[in-house]
Amino acid sequence: MYYKQFDVRWSDLDANRHMANSAYQNFMSHTRMAYLIDNGFGQREMQQYQTGPVIFNENVYYFKEIHQGKPITVTCELTGLSDDGSLFSFKHNFYDHRGENLARGIMTGAWMNLVERKIMALHPDLKKKINDMVRSQDFTELSFKATRSHGQKPVAVNMDNLITR
Repeated sequence: MYYKQFDVRWSDLDANRHMANSAYQNFMSHTRMAYLIDNGFGQREMQQYQTGPVIFNENVYYFKEIHQGKPITVTCELTGLSDDGSLFSFKHNFYDHRGENLARGIMTGAWMNLVERKIMALHPDLKKKINDMVRSQDFTELSFKATRSHGQKPVAVNMDNLITR
């Protein structure tokens, strides 16, 4: 399983002196991009094919607080991919120095064509690279409908009716 080790920095803490929500997302993103880069799918390849990631959602489940002082390990697993490679999902687990699972992050996204600004099927060269990555035990084929199964939809608001304080 792919992993990165981190020291929790002062800037990763919140007012309660435990790791801030944004730090979890930053560590997940760093681990995920390192995983892609180590598998030949880095910024150079994304630039070559005018491809970039778009995040649909990220959910973090907290099991125990993370404090500064001991290193943490963050894992990355490919948990889903659509047939054309346009959609993806990853799972990240956070562990302390003893191997205790402190948190889990699950994210879903898509690849976007950076010229057309639309979701796109992966170029065959990139699709081969992501297809060759190790998959989680709970790996599933993704569909666009599945990425919207959370039921959240945009809601318009009349800005004149908002109250400012």
